[in-house]
Amino acid sequence: MVHRLLGTPDRLSANPRLRAAPQVRLYRAERVEAAELSDEFQRVAESSARRSEAVRNAVRRRRLEILERIRTEPIEVPRLEPGKLALRAVEHRARQEAVTGARIEPTDGDTARQTGQAGRASLTPWKVDYLRHRMSHYRQLLDGMPGGERDSGRAEAEELLRRRICAAIAEAYPALEQECERQTRAQ
Repeated sequence: MVHRLLGTPDRLSANPRLRAAPQVRLYRAERVEAAELSDEFQRVAESSARRSEAVRNAVRRRRLEILERIRTEPIEVPRLEPGKLALRAVEHRARQEAVTGARIEPTDGDTARQTGQAGRASLTPWKVDYLRHRMSHYRQLLDGMPGGERDSGRAEAEELLRRRICAAIAEAYPALEQECERQTRAQ
């Protein structure tokens, strides 16, 4: 729009924030004000506003569609006997430790609070982490949702998905319900 309405800049100047960046194009205020009063500026501005509104509506519609899919998608939790779940959780944690190079201890409720250290008495957090990892394919429900922008809705969608997955785990494994609630609150 600037190039179309103003053409060649009146002056080029070094970028004051980053010297290595391209030069800043400067235009005399009178030229800018005259261009803003022109009929062509009004047409271009209105067209730009219509395109911007159309894009905002499309993003909003897509966000609502994805949130609805997350709300209605059946969440299937892998069903494992307690011993097998514990073994898989420990194996999963060992793989994570191998990747990070750091030892990660499970918290042991009261003992952890009293001593300030995590103990091996409770595998509950590891079990929930393992099950959540096994269900990470549900993240594909977020495909097509923009991220990064404050109002994109991605954070809301991720939280909804996380809550639904934790609720499904708690329903399938009642003994893990408190840990699921704790992890939901913590995130």
